[in-house]
Amino acid sequence: MNRLSILALFILAVGLGAGATLYLTADEPPPTAYIIVGDTAYAYDPATSRAYVRQLERFGGKSAVLFDDLNRWFASLWVGKALGITVACLSAGAALVLFWMAKARSGGSS
Repeated sequence: MNRLSILALFILAVGLGAGATLYLTADEPPPTAYIIVGDTAYAYDPATSRAYVRQLERFGGKSAVLFDDLNRWFASLWVGKALGITVACLSAGAALVLFWMAKARSGGSS
């Protein structure tokens, strides 16, 4: 087992451990707005309302709506429990690349 393989195992173990810790200890972000129906308050995101999307499309076109959705999705990866999943996936990907490099460097044997 060469140094790259050991490094890959280390990155995988630390990344999965950190991801699991983040996932188990993180709180979800508080809602930004509420709608009150009767006596019950329901949390909702005003940026996903039809009025917001329609106005965004009116000023920026369909591409503005698409880029707004992508921006919100990417930003959501770094908050709350999703951060733990993101860290675990990134570390698994990095470990996989290092394992591949170690195998290619050793000539594919072992």
